[in-house]
Amino acid sequence: MLKNRRLLCLALASTVMLSACGFKLRGSVLGENLPFKTLYISVPESSSLGAELRRNIRGSGELQIVSEPDEAEAQLQITSESKSRQILSLNSQGRVREYQLNYRVTMRVIDNQKRELLAPTDIVLKRDLSYNESFVLAKEAEAQMLYQDMQSDLVQQILRRVAVIKPPAQTEENGDAGTSSTSGASSAVPDAGGTVPNAAAPR
Repeated sequence: MLKNRRLLCLALASTVMLSACGFKLRGSVLGENLPFKTLYISVPESSSLGAELRRNIRGSGELQIVSEPDEAEAQLQITSESKSRQILSLNSQGRVREYQLNYRVTMRVIDNQKRELLAPTDIVLKRDLSYNESFVLAKEAEAQMLYQDMQSDLVQQILRRVAVIKPPAQTEENGDAGTSSTSGASSAVPDAGGTVPNAAAPR
């Protein structure tokens, strides 16, 4: 049992180290058909989630991250980010035996005209953590590694949502095309009596 836990901790630590170095285990999920090529990420520079997002996007080579929102064709906004834990179970002495770790992020994407490309979306991840008061420091370290793993998963889920964004201009252009073709033809409609309003009387 102890050996299995050590192997789990070693595997988690290796994942964290590879992620920190920018090594992408899952590959880029961004495609080449994005409706924008420059992106501003509205997340504090001190945020580890923001840092991992920027690192993954730069590594994809498909988007340029800019430092000012006015320079971007689109903005990725992380409007909220929170971590929490709740008790899942107690032992026979009434002490905590298992926690559930929660990581919640709310994101949205707008273009440079403030049009919403992606409505506010909640992403919530959960992990279970067994607990033992005799190993408080080790369990806290394990919790941090689980949060890091959830953060990497969140980054991938955020990028997947960005990858499927469609430009609103496509819909608007189609609508404009339909309007122009209609206006090119006669728009007069006969009234109930069968006459066309404003039609010239025959001579």
